[in-house]
Amino acid sequence: MKDCKLDLPGSPALLSRSGWAAFLMALIAVCAIAPLLNLMVEPSSALHLSDYMVALLGKIMCYAICALAMDLIWGYTGILSLGHGLFFALGGYAMGMYLMRQIGRDGNYKSDLPDFMVFLDWKALPWHWSLSDSFVATLIFIVAIPGLVAFIFGYFAFRSRIKGVYFSIITQAMTFAAMLLFFRNETGFGGNNGFTDFKRILGIPLATPSMRMVLFVLTGLTLLGFFLFARWLVSSKFGRVLQAIRDAEGRVMFSGYNPIGYKLTIWVISAVMCGVAGALYVPQVGIINPSEMSPAQSIEMAIWAAVGGRGTLIGPIVGAFVVNGAKSWLTVSAPEFWLYFLGALFIAVTLFLPTGIMGLLRDPGSLIRTLRDFRKGR
Repeated sequence: MKDCKLDLPGSPALLSRSGWAAFLMALIAVCAIAPLLNLMVEPSSALHLSDYMVALLGKIMCYAICALAMDLIWGYTGILSLGHGLFFALGGYAMGMYLMRQIGRDGNYKSDLPDFMVFLDWKALPWHWSLSDSFVATLIFIVAIPGLVAFIFGYFAFRSRIKGVYFSIITQAMTFAAMLLFFRNETGFGGNNGFTDFKRILGIPLATPSMRMVLFVLTGLTLLGFFLFARWLVSSKFGRVLQAIRDAEGRVMFSGYNPIGYKLTIWVISAVMCGVAGALYVPQVGIINPSEMSPAQSIEMAIWAAVGGRGTLIGPIVGAFVVNGAKSWLTVSAPEFWLYFLGALFIAVTLFLPTGIMGLLRDPGSLIRTLRDFRKGR
């Protein structure tokens, strides 16, 4: 009797050949083309990339990291969070505290304390500012604080089997409560003004074209790195279990898997990604305040993922660029119509383009079929 050999399917490739080509093009654009057009090309040239565009693209790439994090928990796990703005802001505040300490005596009051503390007649730094002058400690806090908050919240929420719209409402309440807390002056986070007027990072001035470009390149590399990590994650056995939880959590439990550990792990990973995005956002934008925790900010993250296409990884990144590019243009040309446009866009995508932009690119006829079915009342 001959031995029977079972050929098991191998792990899928991280990216296809065309995918690696697109990734390499994006890497070259971030690390070579953008710095060349900004630093080497004369401002009078049509090819010059202005400092404004560098800051805008850097900010949108931070948002794209958040959209990617949202796709991991919503698109691949079926958990809709309306509170991820909290983790973004926590990472931003951790970086902002370090940048405030870097000001030193260059502030308006020429004090070792941040200006807002001098204004409020504080005599010493509060205990939670004790390691804020260490860049290494700041890097740890950027990851640890959002991750710890997400772990504590997720542990109790998932063990209580809270899911669906109830989970979304609780996450929104969480970020709203945190926003109210950070608005209070006595918490030591700058109140409603937050942190601003940053001077330097690692002793290097922030307001220079070269430093702006360093932050831009670092943000782009982080986005690309997180994309590869997310791609590897969803292609692994762990990612397949996440998708099974999204589609039929009861069957996953019946098969012997405990969904709580998987959901908690991806929840913490997603929160950490948002925290890193917030830390990269603050030195490029130059301000962090409690408005970053507003429920509207978290809802926008969900809109980016929905517009681009959930469960695709690249779709939410595209959605972040499309929506925030439109926001940048509309808030200048027609600021009073921006929120109406955003609401209409979300409704239109939900009704007529449930697979988002990526779904439309893959199947251009899907929009026509959806409109036909909608007109027939299906």
